[in-house]
Amino acid sequence: MSDDQSQNRFGFVALIGEPNAGKSTLLNNIMGTKVSIVSPKAQTTRTRVLGVAIEGNAQIVFVDTPGIFEASKKNKMERAIVASAWEGIADAEIVILLVDVSKKIGHSTELILERLKQDGHNKRFILALNKIDRIKRDALLDISAKLNDAYNFDATFMLSALKGNGVNDLVKYLSENVPQGIWHYPEDHLTDMPMRLMAAEITREKLFKLIHQEVPYGLTVETQKWDSFDDGSIKIDQTIFINREAHKKIILGKGGSMIKKIGSQARHEMEQILETTIHLKLFVKVSEGWMDDEDHYDMWGLNPNA
Repeated sequence: MSDDQSQNRFGFVALIGEPNAGKSTLLNNIMGTKVSIVSPKAQTTRTRVLGVAIEGNAQIVFVDTPGIFEASKKNKMERAIVASAWEGIADAEIVILLVDVSKKIGHSTELILERLKQDGHNKRFILALNKIDRIKRDALLDISAKLNDAYNFDATFMLSALKGNGVNDLVKYLSENVPQGIWHYPEDHLTDMPMRLMAAEITREKLFKLIHQEVPYGLTVETQKWDSFDDGSIKIDQTIFINREAHKKIILGKGGSMIKKIGSQARHEMEQILETTIHLKLFVKVSEGWMDDEDHYDMWGLNPNA
C-alpha cells in the first residue's frame, strides 16, 4: 500500500452475465484462490460474492453476481436470484459484462443490454469476451462488433478466464480506472463471504460436479454446526435439503458410496482453504417446501419477495 493515501485507488467492480458465462471462474483466477463455486450447471451462484484484490496502488472489490436469466414468474427462488444479481451492480463504479463467445449470444444477454441502456448512469461498462480459445478470430471479431454496436462499452477485453489469458490486462485496466480513495479492507482480506456459507458452497459444488444431470437445481446445502477445537481442527455438520424422496437415493448412492465421495472431496477442499483438519458430516433431508421457507433465503442474502 502506498504511504500516501491520496494516491491510492478503491472501487467496486461487478461481474454480470448469463449463467455459465464464466464469472466465478474469472473471479477465482483474479483472486488466486476459490471464493466462488464453479459448476457446469446454470444458476450455480445464488448470492453476491465479494472478492478483494490488490493491483498496484488499487484495492478492487469484485462482486460476482448470480447469472441473469429470464426468471419464471411462478418460481420465487429464480426471481430472488435475478433480483440479487441486479442489486449487485448498484454500488459498483465499473460493471463487466462477461459473454461466453463459444456459444450463440442468448436472449438473456440481450435483456441485460437493454437494462444497461435504461440504468447505466454514472458507471463504466466493460465488455469481456470469454472462452476466446474456443472460437475462430473472425467470428470473435464479429461478436465484438455486434455487441459494441448494441451498447457503447468503455472498453472490450478478450480472454480465457479458465486459462488466464487476457486476465492480467483486464485487472490492470480496472486498477487504473477505479476512483481514487482509501482502501476499505486490510491487505490480507480476500472475501466477505462467511466461512460457514463458503463451506456450504463447496459441498454444493461437489454435488453438482459428481452427480451432474441427476441432481435437481432445487437443492441447497446449509452449515448447521461449526465447532472449533483447541488443536485447530473444525467439526462441521451440514444438511443437504432436497425436494423429492427419489433424489435422496441418488445423493446417498449404493451403500452410501456417493455421499462419502461428496463428503471426502468437500472436506479435502475445505482443508486446503482453511489450512486445518476438517471433520465433515453430511445429512440429507427431504423438504418439499424448502424453496418457500424464508429462513433459507436469509442465509443467502436473498429477498423472497423480489
